[in-house]
Order: sequence, then C-alpha cells, then structure tokens
Amino acid sequence: MIRPEPEPEPEPEPSSVPAAMSRPVVRPFSCACPPSVALVGLLAVGGAVQAAQVGAPVGDGAAAGPTLAALDLTQLLALPATLGWAAGLRLYAVLFFTGMAGWLGWVALPAGLVLLQHPLVLAAAGVMLVVEFCADKFPWLDSAWDAVHTVLRIPAGAALAAGVFGGAFGGDGAAWSLVAALAGGTLAASAHAAKAGTRAVVNASPEPLSNIGLSLAGDVAVPVLLWLGWVAPWLALGAVACGVAIAVWLGLRLHRWWRARTG
Repeated sequence: MIRPEPEPEPEPEPSSVPAAMSRPVVRPFSCACPPSVALVGLLAVGGAVQAAQVGAPVGDGAAAGPTLAALDLTQLLALPATLGWAAGLRLYAVLFFTGMAGWLGWVALPAGLVLLQHPLVLAAAGVMLVVEFCADKFPWLDSAWDAVHTVLRIPAGAALAAGVFGGAFGGDGAAWSLVAALAGGTLAASAHAAKAGTRAVVNASPEPLSNIGLSLAGDVAVPVLLWLGWVAPWLALGAVACGVAIAVWLGLRLHRWWRARTG
C-alpha cells in the first residue's frame, strides 16, 4: 500500500511592513504641570478608572472594594463627608494621611482610594503638604494660596468622596459615586470658602498670632477629623455638621462686615 506524500505547507509571504514600523513606539511620559495640579489630576483619573469598572460583574462582592463589606451605614456616610470637608481645608494633608494610613495597613482603603497609598503619590503629597504647611503661616501668602487652590480643593473633595464608592455596588455604584461627589464637592466648597474668608479678615489684623493660631488649629483638626471618620463615624458626622453651621454663621458675619466696610 502506497501512502500519499503530505503536501508541503505554503511558505508565509514576506510582510511588506518593516519590522521597525510594525511595533508601536513607546515614548517616555513627561508632565510640565505643577505637582498640585498633577496630584489632583492623578486622583481624578484614578477615580474615573474605578468608576469605569462599576459595570463589571461583582459576583459575591469581593470586587466591591476591600472595606465596603465591613463598613456600616454611618461609616459610608461619614467617610465621604470627612474627606470632602477636610479637602476644603487641607487638601494635601488629606491625600497624605489617608494614603499613609492605607500604606501602613492601619485601614483598608476602598478600591477607589487605593491609588493614594502608591509611593509616588505619597511622596508628591508629602512634599506639597510641607509647602502648604509653611505657606499657610504667612499673612496674605495664605490668602494667595487659598485663591490658587479654589480650582483644586473643590474637585479634589468631590473625587475623594466618590472614591469611597468606586467600583462598588455593581450598576448602582455610579449613582452612589455621583451622589458622594456632589456632597463631597459641596462640603469642600463650604470649608474652603469659610477658611479663605476668615483668613482674609484675620490678615487685616496687625498682630500675627491669630493667623498662626488659626493655621495650627486647621493642621490639627484635619487628621483628627479623618481619624474620626474611621473609628467614630457618628462623631465625625457631628463634627462636619458643626463645621457647616460655623461656615454659614461666618459667611453671614463676613457679609455684614464687608457691607459695613464698603458703606
């Protein structure tokens, strides 16, 4: 019995595209924007990536974030509120202390906030924290710093609050993130307006101690508020509510002061 010989396989045709053109060219990334803008942009991009993953199937809930299953309702309300309000006072302190707490393993950050514990983000936030700490101690320089950060603190507060729900609750996660972003942005705007207005009035005083005292009070209040958001959410919500009430009262007083000053 004669077996048929196997047909030879056709040789592949040579590609008309040179090998150098068929591979994508990877160019190094460069950013000429200030570190503060880059930090807020990085935070917003990280939150957007997490929000894009909301529609993915969550299964038994493991993909909903490392802490959401263990958080109760008061913590889910307190964390966005404290992050938003504190961002309106000390944005870089919020980024650094929250990320450092996650990096050290003191808390398990939700999936939308895990980016904060990256060493690069921690280093940039730490440098900007020192700069903000020093700038906030000098009259009128603090007001200039507040004016520049009007466009940074409010969206950052919204992004931080939304990050608590990033990638959670399946299809409803986008709605929860949007509600948290609106609340966090509003709280950040309220805290920022109260701080900037109060410091502008205090700067008109000839003695510098009140300015430095208010600055140090803010330096202490922000990490304490963030800590309460994790361990005592009811106290954190009460502190934020008191802060909102004080901000409204200060706004009315500042409005009357300005009307009396301008005649």
